[in-house]
Amino acid sequence: MKTGAIVAVEALARPAGAHVHDLFREAARQRRLTELDVQLAVAALKSASEFETLLPLHLNVFGGTVAHDLARLDVLGEDLRRVGRRPQELTIEIGPPFARLDPAQLVAGVEKLRADGYQVALDGVGEGDVPLTLIADMRPSMVKLDRGVVQGLPDTQARLPVLEAVRHLCEATESLLVAEGVENERQLTALRRNGVRLVQGNLLAPAARRPPTVLTIPGVAAEITDPHAPSVTTLAAGPRVTEFLAPATTLPTDVTADQVRQVLADHPEISGVVLVDEQNHPHWTIDRNRFLLAVTGPYGHALHARRPASRLADEPRVVTTATTAMEALGLITGSDQYRMYDDAIVVDESGRCLGIVRAGQLIRGMADLKVEEAAALNPLTRLPGSDAIARDVARRLAADEVFAVSWLDIDGFKTVNDTAGFSAGDDLIRSIGRTLTDSAAGMSSVQVGHVGGDDFLIVSDLDDLVPLSEILLDPPRTAGGVDVSLSLATFVCARGTATTYDEVSRQLAPLKRHAKSLHGSSWVMSRPGSDRIDVLRGTPTAPEFPAQDFPAPHFPTHEPDARPTGGFPPPPQ
Repeated sequence: MKTGAIVAVEALARPAGAHVHDLFREAARQRRLTELDVQLAVAALKSASEFETLLPLHLNVFGGTVAHDLARLDVLGEDLRRVGRRPQELTIEIGPPFARLDPAQLVAGVEKLRADGYQVALDGVGEGDVPLTLIADMRPSMVKLDRGVVQGLPDTQARLPVLEAVRHLCEATESLLVAEGVENERQLTALRRNGVRLVQGNLLAPAARRPPTVLTIPGVAAEITDPHAPSVTTLAAGPRVTEFLAPATTLPTDVTADQVRQVLADHPEISGVVLVDEQNHPHWTIDRNRFLLAVTGPYGHALHARRPASRLADEPRVVTTATTAMEALGLITGSDQYRMYDDAIVVDESGRCLGIVRAGQLIRGMADLKVEEAAALNPLTRLPGSDAIARDVARRLAADEVFAVSWLDIDGFKTVNDTAGFSAGDDLIRSIGRTLTDSAAGMSSVQVGHVGGDDFLIVSDLDDLVPLSEILLDPPRTAGGVDVSLSLATFVCARGTATTYDEVSRQLAPLKRHAKSLHGSSWVMSRPGSDRIDVLRGTPTAPEFPAQDFPAPHFPTHEPDARPTGGFPPPPQ
C-alpha cells in the first residue's frame, strides 16, 4: 500500500453456467476432489498464460491435495514449462479445509513444493478451521487474511484483535500479510492504520477475464499513502522493505541481450530485469536506461545482441525481508553514483528472489516517514511520543525480552505553573527532556518518549534502571525558586507479565499512583509474578488532620503507669 503497486495476479478457473461449489460437492461425492482441484489450477494457469503479463501468478489448491495427493501437481510443472513460466514465478495458495489433515503430512508437502521452486501462501486465515500454529509450522511466504475478518472493519472493533494477532505472527515468521475482500475505502483505511501493507479486493481490482496491463493503481494509491493518517508500524525499527515490494521481471542468467531488449521494448513500465538461476537466486540486475543506451547506440546491436545480457549487467543489491527501509536506503545512498537509482532485490531466507524495491519509491516513502516523525515530536523536548514507545515495547514483547517500562512524572506540576509561571514550567520540562535525551545517548538500551504534559515514558534493560534513576532523581530540581520532586514508576516486563503495549500501560497506572503518594522524589517498582510493589525511593506521606478535630494529647506526669485518655498513643519507650 506504500506505492500502489500490483505485486501479483491470482488466477482462478470457474465453470460456465454453474457454481463452483456444486462442482466441488459432486467431485467429493465421486471421491475425485483432488483431481478436480488440480484440473482447475491447471486451467487457471493456461488461461492466464494467454496474456503476456510479467506479474507473478497465484494459483489455489486445497490443503488436502498437498497433504494426500501431491503427485497430481506434477502436471502443473509440465504446463508451466509449456507456457514459458518457471516455478519461481508461481505462488501456490493452500486453502481450507484443514481440520482432518495431518499437519506433519501437510508441512512435508509444503517442503516438497518449495524444493521444486514454488512459493507457498496460506489462504483463509482468521476464519474457518485454519490453525494459527500452521503459520508457525509452514512459515509461508504469504498469509492471506480471510475476507470474513475484513468485512466487519472498521465498525466491528472485535475483529481488530484477530487482525493484530495474525499480523504479529506474520512478522515473527517473516511472512507477508495480505488482506482479502477489500470492498470500500473505510476498510482500506482501517487495514492501513492497523499495519496491513498488502490488500486484495474489488475496490482495487475487480475480478476480470484479463490480467491487468499496468503495474500500479494510481487512483487508490493517493488514499493509501496519505501521510497524515495515523498508522501502526511493524515490529522492526521502522517499516520493512517488504512494504515497498514490487514484482520483479526475472529472466534466466543465460538470456541474450536481444531477448532482454525485446522484453524492455514490450513493457515500457518496468525499470529493469533480474537475471536468476534455476533456484530463483538473483545473479545479475539490468538497469533499463543503461542497458538500452548500450544496445541501441552506434554498433550496439551488432556488438551485444547475440551475446549474454549479463555482460551489460551489474551485481544485485540484495536485501532480505527483515531489512528495514532505512537500512535499504543506506545501501542505496552508499552505492556508486551511477547506480543510485537501481532497484534493490528482496530475497527470502533461502536467497530466492521475491521482488524488487524501486529506489525512487523508497526515497519518497522514507521522506514521508521522516515528515510524520518530525510532526510527532514534542515541540518542547523534541522527543517522540507514545507511538515510538509502543513500537519498541511491541518489538521487545515479541522477542520475549526481559525489560522495564517506566513512567516519569513531575509532582504537583500544576502548582509549579500556578506559582512560578508557565515559562518556568516549560523550562523544567525542557531540562528533564535534555536529561532523558542524554541518558538515551549514553545507554544503548534506553528509549524515551514525551507522551504529553509532564509525563515521560522510558523503556530500558534492567541493568540500566539504577543508573537511570540516579540521573533523574538525585539532582535537586527547582522551577522559578519552587522546589520540585519527581515520581518514577517502573513495571518489569517478563514472560507472562504482559502481552501488549496496552496491557503494560494498564499495569503502570496503579504503580504511578503509588509513587505519587510518596513524599519527595520517589521510585516504585513491580515484581514479576507478584502483586508486591517495592518502594525504592520516597517516604510515606504522614496524614494531616485539622487541629480543631483532635485535641493535643496530654500525658499526666504524677502517675507513671497511667495511659492517656485521648489523642494519640504515647511513643514507644
